Amino acid sequence: MIAAMRLLTFQHMPCVAHVLQRTITVCLADSGFTGTLARCRKIEGHFKHSPSNTEELHKEQTELEQDKEPLIQDVSTRWNSTLFMISRLLKNQEAVKATLAKQKHNLTMLTTAEWDRLQRLETLLKPCRYVTELLGGETYVSCSVVLPALRHLTRIMEVSDDDPAYVVRFKAAFKKDLSQRQDALNHGWLRVATALDPRFKDLKCLPRGERGGVWTSVEALLQKEPDRATPEPTEEPARKRSFLLFNSDSESEDEEGPNRALGRYRAEPTISETDCPLQWWSTHEGTHPQLSDLARKYLGSPATSVPCERLFSLAGNIVQKKRAALSSENVNRLVCLSNWLKEKQNK
Repeated sequence: MIAAMRLLTFQHMPCVAHVLQRTITVCLADSGFTGTLARCRKIEGHFKHSPSNTEELHKEQTELEQDKEPLIQDVSTRWNSTLFMISRLLKNQEAVKATLAKQKHNLTMLTTAEWDRLQRLETLLKPCRYVTELLGGETYVSCSVVLPALRHLTRIMEVSDDDPAYVVRFKAAFKKDLSQRQDALNHGWLRVATALDPRFKDLKCLPRGERGGVWTSVEALLQKEPDRATPEPTEEPARKRSFLLFNSDSESEDEEGPNRALGRYRAEPTISETDCPLQWWSTHEGTHPQLSDLARKYLGSPATSVPCERLFSLAGNIVQKKRAALSSENVNRLVCLSNWLKEKQNK
């Protein structure tokens, strides 16, 4: 697919969520969490493969006034599943300990130090889950959020004096691996998208020395952007035309250049991160006509392939062998209905 895209005139945008999750997988394997996570999987499997063990766990949860919920096992191909496994285990720590204390088993129990290690790992992985879900959205602009989000992760992974050695190794491996994988991203596209987002147009996610180059790229794109079609002018009386020229403040008859258009946009105040940039551009389209066309192009591109994969997965569940005779109209209706039900459940 990537090779085919290179032959076309379209620009390739790698899936940032895949890049991030691959970095997490590599860091978990190279850090000091491997043995602890292996014991967590065995504890989870002890309850998963035995209904009686699960029932005993539920009894302990009831006595501790907790919700009856099973433990979660991580899957290498399922994003954030390691975090889900750790969080569920930490939440039910007392219930698990009490249940295993009453049973005969060959499990190696987690030590106090390992429980603390899981707590620290949960703290490290939570921001990664947030960024993954943020970039995988389909109902809002995500492309312009990539660089600020990655910058946010880089700051979180800064080593502090209180970090133990295994956390230092994880953070160092995370920053190194993510930095190497970021080289494959389409930085030109992402930087222009960030500049055209009124939430992040101050470009604080970039080093100061690189911000000027981004605006130079936007200016070059403006020069290539075709002017919008304007209606043919009607014939004006000579006296009226001379009066308009006499009262004009401009010394040139040419239209506004890209420098001035870009300057007016940069002078606009930034908006809140919770505001919608597309709504802002819809309101200010008349003030920045050429830039609004660029914004529509760059902000409309998704940051990940998650929305496409989600749609294909949903369609695959709907169109099956027993339902192969569905018309395209009915398929579209079922897909829209399923999306509506999911949105309603999330709310």
